[in-house]
Amino acid sequence: MAGWEERFGAYVDLLGAVLGHADRRAPLRAYTTGLLLPGERKSIEPMAARVEPFRVGAAHQSLHHFVAKAAWDDDALLAAVRGYALPALEGRGPVRAWIVDDTGLPKKGKLSVGVARQYCGQLGKQENCQVAVTLSVANEHASLPIAYRLYLPEGWAADPARRAMAGVPEEVAFATKPAIALAQIRQAVADGVPPGVVVTDAGYGNDTDFRDGITALDLPYVAGIQGSTSLWPPGAAPLPAKPWSGRGRPPKLLRRDAEHQPLAATKLAMALPPEAWRRVSWREGTAGTLSSRFAALRVRPAHRDTERAEPRAKEWLLVEWPEGEKEPTKYWLSTLPETATLEDLVATAKLRWRIERDFEELKQELGLRHFEGRGWRGFHHHAALCIAAYGFLVVERCRFSPPGWRPRPQAPERPPSYRPRGSAGQTGAAQPRFHRDLAPAPRCRAHEQPAAMPRLPPVLPSSAKLREFVTQ
Repeated sequence: MAGWEERFGAYVDLLGAVLGHADRRAPLRAYTTGLLLPGERKSIEPMAARVEPFRVGAAHQSLHHFVAKAAWDDDALLAAVRGYALPALEGRGPVRAWIVDDTGLPKKGKLSVGVARQYCGQLGKQENCQVAVTLSVANEHASLPIAYRLYLPEGWAADPARRAMAGVPEEVAFATKPAIALAQIRQAVADGVPPGVVVTDAGYGNDTDFRDGITALDLPYVAGIQGSTSLWPPGAAPLPAKPWSGRGRPPKLLRRDAEHQPLAATKLAMALPPEAWRRVSWREGTAGTLSSRFAALRVRPAHRDTERAEPRAKEWLLVEWPEGEKEPTKYWLSTLPETATLEDLVATAKLRWRIERDFEELKQELGLRHFEGRGWRGFHHHAALCIAAYGFLVVERCRFSPPGWRPRPQAPERPPSYRPRGSAGQTGAAQPRFHRDLAPAPRCRAHEQPAAMPRLPPVLPSSAKLREFVTQ
């Protein structure tokens, strides 16, 4: 069997075939190697110093052009990564889920494309950051991001000057995160990606149009919702249309009245009897088996059903209520079959942990959060290359390696004269410890204070003399 170095070389050749010009293959190999090499920073200059220590300047220029300027297709690269990795992933089990999420990248300043003060999941609060919407395929053994698109806030989308400066394509208009995710799912269906249950959190599941769009694609979902979501409890539904009076068009829309109203998910869950709750385990964690209390029941979503002629179909409502909590903490709606067990619902909903681990490794180990450019193209190129490096790791781990295995490419030795840009030893850099002569001590007796010295001479030259001096 070939070693991982040979497999990595063949993998890079495969990816290089979709980049267009043959001269892009060398920087592709260098960039992905730099991402896999150990190092605190995976921005362009540190990687150039690791992969080409004797020609850092030229390597830096080559990598910068490749990631920030070259017009290759991110989606084509991600498709090649997916085609390479999916067979290995499916060798460990069928695709169980398509997981939708977004990932935040803290960023300073205002000029980086898409940066705005918005919720950043990495920090758990509102902060200056960029946010990308992602779609991943997953089973119990592994997962892989297959789509990655920057969310462009309305302020950015409507600002021609900033768009032009960041190189945002003209066809990119403002779209909500659920709309971006739904477009990614439609593209995955069109590309023939093995189907799975769409799994997402309440940031997407609260959007009824998003859930309806998934159903229209014949995909089931397990989607997080808020506790305030309106639902019809088991056995209940909106009232039928009013009886026809015999004049005009027959009424078609469903009705509610003061006594016939849906319930919030929280109220519905807290009214369940104690025997409706069961402890369910879903996987082994670092501190032992993960488990909690869950209940599931069949309900009908009530969102805007008075604008419909037919009630919405029944779905599962899955609720998690950990022991010791005053009320339930999480809610999901699911279109899994009516025959699905509580264990099936819980296992599918909890598959989201896989991509949380993916993006933790992508950010901390493979440099996803280290890109220092400001443009649209560079942002997506860098992310696609990080996912390409991660795709190789996924395949190697699926074949025979332990979950945390990483290749350890050997970095060339750096010449003794190498200094990073801006370091104290580089010519022209600021020198915080430069040599200096101390001021001489004042000539006075020990008990006397030195005389005060004026900042300006007591008599300034006349303005005429000054002018004469300047003009000479």
